[in-house]
Formats: sequence, C-alpha cells, structure tokens
Amino acid sequence: MTSQTDARLSRGLLLLMSVATGLAVAGNYFAQPLLDLIGRELDVGPSQAALVVTAAQGGYALGLILLVPLGDLVERRRLAVSLYAATAVFLLVSATAPNGTVLLAGTALTGLTSVGAQVVVPFAATLADPAERGRVVGTVMTGLMLGLLLARTASGALSELGGWRTVYWVNAALMALMAVLLRTVLPRLGGDGGRLTYLGLLRSTVAMFRREPLLRWRAGIGALSLASFSVLWTALTFLLSGSPYDWTEPAIGLFGLVGVVGALTATVAGRLADRGHVQVVTGAGTVLLVASWLALAAGARSLIWLLAGVVVLDLAHQAVLNSSQNVLFALRPEARNRINSAFLTVFFAGGAVGSALASVVWVRAGWTGVFVLGAALSAGTVVLWVLERVTVKRPAGEPPKTAPRTPATAKGE
Repeated sequence: MTSQTDARLSRGLLLLMSVATGLAVAGNYFAQPLLDLIGRELDVGPSQAALVVTAAQGGYALGLILLVPLGDLVERRRLAVSLYAATAVFLLVSATAPNGTVLLAGTALTGLTSVGAQVVVPFAATLADPAERGRVVGTVMTGLMLGLLLARTASGALSELGGWRTVYWVNAALMALMAVLLRTVLPRLGGDGGRLTYLGLLRSTVAMFRREPLLRWRAGIGALSLASFSVLWTALTFLLSGSPYDWTEPAIGLFGLVGVVGALTATVAGRLADRGHVQVVTGAGTVLLVASWLALAAGARSLIWLLAGVVVLDLAHQAVLNSSQNVLFALRPEARNRINSAFLTVFFAGGAVGSALASVVWVRAGWTGVFVLGAALSAGTVVLWVLERVTVKRPAGEPPKTAPRTPATAKGE
C-alpha cells in the first residue's frame, strides 16, 4: 500500500528523525546507573553525584521553555542542527570532565540543548500529510521513548567495555553524526513568527494557555499521566531490590526493557487517531492507566502481575501522550513549537512531581501507598478527559481526512 505521507517525508527520513529524537533524550539518562562509578573516579560524595541527574532534568526544563519556541521564529532545520551539534560538544565536556563541577556543567548544558528532539517532533508533524499526522508523530515518539527506556541498559553495557566516560564519547559521536545527517536530508522550513521578538515569542508561549482551552486540558492530562508513569518507575527500584524479589542492580536495569513493549504501541495509537478516533484513544488510555494499577497492586508479590501492570501502564501512557500531541499539533500550525513547549513543560513538571512523591510515599507507606498514589493520579486523567469533553465544544483537533495539501497550506505550516 502506498503511503499518503507527503513526499517530503519519506520513510527513510521518518526513521532518521525517530532515531535522532531517541539519541537526544538518551543523553539525559545515561548517568543514572553509573552514579557510583562516577562518584568514585571523580572523588565526589553520593549526594553530589546524584546532582548529575538533577542537572540533566533542570537543563532540559530550561530548554523546553527557552529554546523549543524558537522553532516558530527561526529556520527550523538550522535550529535543529545547531542544537544537535551543541549537544555533541557538551557531551564531550562531560566525557573529559576532570571533576564533579565540570561534569555538572556539561550535564546541565547537554540537557539544555537536547531539547532539539522536541524541535524534531513538530518538524515531522509539519512535514506529514494531515491524514497521517498521528502515525508520523507516533513513530517519532516511539524513537524518543525507546531512547529514554534503553539509555540505562546501554550505558551499563558501554561502561563495562571502557568505563563511564565511554558512554559520553559514543553518544557525542552519534549526536555529531545526527547533526550532519539532519543538515543533509531535512528540508529548509522557515518559522512563521517572524514579526515576533524573542521575548514576544516567550510571552506568546505562555499566552497559549489562555487562548487554547484544549492545551490546558491536555497539559493537565499529560502531567498526571507522566506523574503516574514516574511513580511506577521510581518505586520499582525499591520494590525489586527488597523482599520478596531481592534483585541485583543489573537485573533491575534490564527490567526497563519491559517498557519497550509499551513504547512500540505508539504508532498504533497514532493510526487510530488518524482514522478519527483520537478521543477514543485518549479515553481508553486514561481508563487503562487506572486498570494497570490494579494489576500492579498484586505485583508486590507476583512477578506476572507486575509485568502485566508495567506493560499496560506504558501502553496507556503512550496512548495518552500520542493522542494529546495529535490534538495539539492540529490546533495552530503556525504555533506548533510554542504549543509543544507549553505542553511539555507542564508534562515534565508532572513527571518530576510524581518521582518526588513516589520516594516520600514509599518510605512512609511502602508499595500499598505507591499503589494508592499511582491509582489516584491515573483516576485524575479520567476526570480531566471527561471534563474536557463536557466543556470544550469544538472538535478536539481531529485532522481532516480528505482536504488536499495545497502549496499555500504547506507554506502556512
């Protein structure tokens, strides 16, 4: 069957963009299983070593706010390539860091520019035919989630070969390669906010929450979904390292591969959205989030139920994320990067809150408390989705199925 995707977005280009997004976000997670090794070599304490993770998250948050909106103002290929090239340079800073301070600086700067992945996602949405936008976004987001999930496993394997610095050297080389390839194959795509100043662009990004009620609802749904996701993956380490599992750290790291199953379903959710079922995908995703925690409750004593709950939760989270981005990218083509920036800032803030709450709840109430927290956050996504359907009158961003893609339309995107 011949793809209806616009000729500018070939399968090869879509695959490259998916790989590029995965490599970009992976750099923010490589250090997590290596903190002990890093601390010993650089002679820093556990608390300072743990700041490497915080630096990556903080840099990424700033990049979402300060850099991603630029895609609506400047030529997008140049922006994406510049961010990937800068990420390669900052990874080299981390690879050669003589002490903890330099490593923290390199990590923060890597996090800042790794948001190039979030410039590539709306880039792909713009190049896609509207009738296949869900599938395209789902494919690119699959690459992103695979990078996030596989980063820890890959870093452990690479560190065994040549120490923790090897991870940064390899990722730097791959990011430099991605910058070259993106510069070679991406089409030029100008921003549509040429009359805006940079400060005006940032103000416009914040103003999107006031202008677009769907953005408010979807940001809330996404934040609660990622919070639930983060609660699980934060608490899993505590659960698996204790009784009755008593797993080693390498085994716990490999458990992350289970999440790959959920990540691979993103394109299925995208295809359903393209067929006009975007709200069904969101609704089903929120309900499955709640259902997953019922299985996870039994996972405290049963590996089978734990595996089932993890797979269902990851699948549900992907469905919510993909359908929400499909809705939002259809709102205002000329402001896709600003809308994506606003959405993802709230989205990742929800994830950070979920991780923090999971640690506190585990100490005070164990897995039972984690179950109650995760289920409550998941139930919140159902409530917000129902309220969105009741209060928002216009169609929720379903892409047109038959509207021709005229030159004028392409230019406007």
